[in-house]
Amino acid sequence: MTRIVFQEQCAPSLKLAFVAACLSTLGLFAPTQALAQSRAQHLETVVQLGAGMHNITAEVAVTPQEHQIGLMHRTSMGSNEGMLFVFEQPAQQCFWMKNTLIPLAVAFVADDGTVVNVDEMLPQTLDNHCSTKPVRFVLEMNKGWFSKRGIKSGFKLTGIPFGTPR
Repeated sequence: MTRIVFQEQCAPSLKLAFVAACLSTLGLFAPTQALAQSRAQHLETVVQLGAGMHNITAEVAVTPQEHQIGLMHRTSMGSNEGMLFVFEQPAQQCFWMKNTLIPLAVAFVADDGTVVNVDEMLPQTLDNHCSTKPVRFVLEMNKGWFSKRGIKSGFKLTGIPFGTPR
């Protein structure tokens, strides 16, 4: 797994396109090869995020195929690990748990890192879990992760995708 560490020269106001361009230029970003939907995907691009005093290591899903597969078929995930889904444009984002074996919590996040809303999702269901406002970022963690840490609407996450260093 490639660890991405951003230096100070990467200004806090970076937009996702610039971040992707930086990663690509450094040779650290390459689209994930096509995966059969019967296997778990493990993405190579990883970012460090912050939730107050809590650190998060998140795989980054950028392409439509990475979005579609997400955390499907995984049987476990580390306690402070997750997946950050990044979309090109803000929109109402809706997630479901088809072929997802572990219960997850989902936070819908604004461009500045502000949590718009949080929801809990049961494994292997087709129930929609949607953002209450248009967002470009969605962070999935293990079920209960956000609630155990008091993270809810209005809480601010930090990290390069949100324009702040971690």
